[in-house]
Amino acid sequence: QVQLVESGGGLVQAGGSLRLSCAASGRTFSNYRMGWLRQAPGKEREFVANIIWNVGYTNYADSVKGRFTISRDNAKNTVYLQMNTLKPEDTAVYVCAAAPCSTCPYNNWGQGTQVTVSS
Repeated sequence: QVQLVESGGGLVQAGGSLRLSCAASGRTFSNYRMGWLRQAPGKEREFVANIIWNVGYTNYADSVKGRFTISRDNAKNTVYLQMNTLKPEDTAVYVCAAAPCSTCPYNNWGQGTQVTVSS
């Protein structure tokens, strides 16, 4: 099945920026929707952003609207999450995921990459 590999996490000061990457390989034709979710210590996993692969339609959690941008590179089979104006509340493990339709639950997951925002 499809493999998803994230990169780009790290430590950044509040107000700074990071760009996460998610490279997909294998059965990429099954990845109709791809996105990012995050889980902070002691909190439930939450939706961050997603993109409908073939048309580029995007949406975002209210908490990141205006600060984060999800995009794709078809040639590289890669999804990105540009994170600007980072806040300490953004600290979490960010996970890339894929789903077979626009409203299906995610059924493929990456390993995750840690993002830590210091105040």
